[in-house]
Amino acid sequence: MDGSDFGFDERIRDLKKQLDILEKDHRAIDLEVSRLQSAKGDMIALQRLKRSKLRMRDEISRLRGLIYPNIIA
Repeated sequence: MDGSDFGFDERIRDLKKQLDILEKDHRAIDLEVSRLQSAKGDMIALQRLKRSKLRMRDEISRLRGLIYPNIIA
């Protein structure tokens, strides 16, 4: 090997770090949503958290697609 794929490996590693962070944040928001729902908390805050959670889910899906492409051979 000539080392030309080193940048690619580093990019994948960075994407996996971003994915890990997003998944952790997504779980934390999920717990907060559950807490607010059970406590009949602030409905506006609950809606904002749910929207944030959906945006995170979209970003998680995008990153997974970049890291683990679905290549049909």
